[in-house]
Amino acid sequence: MSASPAEYGAARGGAALTALPRAVLAVSGPLRQKFLHGILSNDVAGRAPGQGCLAALMDAKGHLLQLLRVLVGADTVWLEAPPERMDALERDLVHYRVAAPVRFARPPLAVLGLLGPRAAPLLGEWGLDLAGLPAEGHVAGTIADVPVRAARASDLPAGGFALHLAAESAPAVRAALVEKGALPIGSDTLDALRVEDGQPWYGPDVGEANLLHETGLVRAYHSASKGCYVGQEVIARLEARGGHVNKALRGLRLGAPARAGDAVTFEGATVGQVTTAAVSPARGPIAMGYVHRARFEPGTVVEVSGSAATVALLPLEPA
Repeated sequence: MSASPAEYGAARGGAALTALPRAVLAVSGPLRQKFLHGILSNDVAGRAPGQGCLAALMDAKGHLLQLLRVLVGADTVWLEAPPERMDALERDLVHYRVAAPVRFARPPLAVLGLLGPRAAPLLGEWGLDLAGLPAEGHVAGTIADVPVRAARASDLPAGGFALHLAAESAPAVRAALVEKGALPIGSDTLDALRVEDGQPWYGPDVGEANLLHETGLVRAYHSASKGCYVGQEVIARLEARGGHVNKALRGLRLGAPARAGDAVTFEGATVGQVTTAAVSPARGPIAMGYVHRARFEPGTVVEVSGSAATVALLPLEPA
C-alpha cells in the first residue's frame, strides 16, 4: 500500500516503467470512424491518422460500460481498455454494428506505461519524436528493433505514454527501457500517483453503476459539439442542470492508511466509499472515492476507518 520513495521519485523526476492492465481491440472497415463516432461520447470522425481521444461507451441510461483510449490509424482504429472488459466491449460493438461494414480483431499486444519528465527524451533516443504531441496523439517507431506505437496518454499520471507492442516482445522492450534508465514501479506507487493526479481508472474507480458526471471525467471523455451517441440524452440533461449528481469522485486526505472498499462516514452515517487508497511519500495517506453530495465540498471533515479525513478536489493540491 505504501509507495516506494525510489519509484515515486523516478515517476516525478525521471522515468518510471509499468505494465498497464490494458488490451487492444482493432476496428477496421471503411466506415470504422463513422461507426464509432455514432456510439462513443467523443469526436472520433474528426480525428486524422496519428490523432486520438479518450471516449466513453455508455448505455441509454448513461451508465458507463467502457472507458477507452481511441487511437486513429490510416486503416485501423485501436481501442484500448482493461483486458477483462474486452469480451463485453466486442459484444456491445457487434450489437450496435447492425449492417455496418466494420470488423473487429484482438491483436496480441502488451501495453506498457512510461511515466515521468524523462519519458519523452528517453523514447526520443530511439527516434520517437514526441515533442508537441497532443493528448492521445501517437507515433509509430521501434524500440530495440521491436515495432511500437507510442501515445501520449492523458489518463496516466506523471505525464505518461502508453506503448503498444507485441506481447512476446514486451520483455525485450522492458529491458531496453530499464537499461536507458527507466525504473520499474509497482501498483502501490502507481496508485499513489493516480490519486495525486486525479486519474480514476475503469475497474478500481469506475464501473457500470457510474455516470460520467460522477467521475469528474466529462471534459476528458466527452465532446459537447458532436452529434448523437448512446447516452447523450443523459449527458445533455445533466449538463443543463449544472452537472449536479448525487455523488462525486473526490480526493481524501487521510489521518491513517485506508483500503479500497472502506466506508466514508459522517457522524456514524455512511456517505461514501473509498475506491483507491495509497500512502504517498509526499502527501502521506491519501485516497479517492465517491462521496455523497451532502458532504463532498472540499474541506469537509469525514471519517475513514475510524480516523478523520478531509475531502478534497482531484487532482490533489500539494500538501
